[in-house]
Amino acid sequence: DVQLQASGGGLVQAGGSLRLSCTVSGFTFDDYVIGWFRQAPGKEREGVSFISNKDGTTYYEDSVKGRLTISSDSTVNTVYLQMHSLEPEDTAVYYCAARRDHRLGAMVMISVDPREYGYWGQGTLVTVSS
Repeated sequence: DVQLQASGGGLVQAGGSLRLSCTVSGFTFDDYVIGWFRQAPGKEREGVSFISNKDGTTYYEDSVKGRLTISSDSTVNTVYLQMHSLEPEDTAVYYCAARRDHRLGAMVMISVDPREYGYWGQGTLVTVSS
């Protein structure tokens, strides 16, 4: 039974930091790409950051580059999203999701389309106050 458990959200002031965690079970950790998505009220779900657990390849959406860092720890089947310099615009429910690691030769094909991800966590709310 595949499960993704997201945690770590909360209320923080602008400029502050949070670390989100996504602990997964039910599949081989290294065979999947884990992505963090977010959905703000009235907006579509958007991809924020992604990591291939097979080789550590990462991807960041432009608006979060330099402020967010994604990492993974295969010993505890957990992916982390360290967030710094948070802005009110970062307020959203954050979800982690999993997709099989697809390759073109040796290069991982990371998709930012939430429809490509078949497994989802329950979401954790991040609120950034101004």
